[in-house]
Parts: sequence; C-alpha cells; structure tokens
Amino acid sequence: MSPLSRSPHETRGLDEAMIRRRAAVDPRSGITLIELVVVMTIIGVLAGIAIPTFQGMRERAQVAVAISDIGALSQEITEFYLLNDRYPTNLSEVGLGSGVDPWGNPYQYLNHEGASNGPKRKDRFLVPVNSDFDLYSMGPDGTSVPAFTAAVSRDDIVRANNGGFIGVAEIY
Repeated sequence: MSPLSRSPHETRGLDEAMIRRRAAVDPRSGITLIELVVVMTIIGVLAGIAIPTFQGMRERAQVAVAISDIGALSQEITEFYLLNDRYPTNLSEVGLGSGVDPWGNPYQYLNHEGASNGPKRKDRFLVPVNSDFDLYSMGPDGTSVPAFTAAVSRDDIVRANNGGFIGVAEIY
C-alpha cells in the first residue's frame, strides 16, 4: 500500500513511530572525549605547521618588496644624476623623502660625494661597497651599522657594487 492510499489515521501512526525512533538516543552515537582530544590535537599540529610557513612567506614577500623599492629608488637617483650631473643630497631632493620600507622605516641614502669612509656601507673586508651612493633598508630589526658583518646589519636590504647587487646584506 502506498503512502498516498493510506488513511489519515494510519499516516499519523507512522509519523508518531518515526518521531519516537528519532527521539530514542543511541549512547554510541555521540562524540567521546577521546575523539574530541584527537581532533583538537590534529588541529593543533596543522596550525603548528601552517603558522610558521605563513610567517616565512610574509617575510620573504617583505624582502622582495624592499629589493624592488631599492631598485626603483636607485633608478630615480641615477636619472637625477644624468639630468643634474650630481647625486642628490637626500631622497627628498628626488621627491622620494617619504618612502618607507615594508617594516615602516625610512629608506637610508648616503651620497658619497664629500662623505668620509666612516658612514659608508662596507663589506667583510671593511671596503666600501659602492663608489657613488649607498641606498638601503635597515631590515626587519630597524637597526643598522655601516659594516655588513655586524649582527644588526645582516638583515639589511642593500644596494652594493654600484647597483650590481640588491639584496640581503648577509648574502653579499
């Protein structure tokens, strides 16, 4: 007999039986404490893997942005030199004085014309790495000294070899 051919009284009896069946709780159908702990452990392990990976990708992206910015700034300074036959005294003279690196620090610039060797950026042999100008970001820690070998300068994003190298000072 199909459900459509049943009387309303018979259908109501079937509905009540289905409701009683659904209302009956099977003690084996719930989530146990052990299952909950296993799920939380799996989530913790996945988060422990994902968070450092995400932070590493973010740091690499910030370094890439700083390298790109320094390359563009270097081109602007070189164009200024070609038009004026001198390097700018500061980044504001080129219209780039308000530029900040991905870590919120201003880009550093030093015109080598008339500058002593003291403030010039130096390699591991303490030889200046540029003969025209220095342009760099102080990196994630926001601190720097002229020598690349100093611990606070290793994370700097630098221009060296008169623009032939732009990257992390530690690599240079």
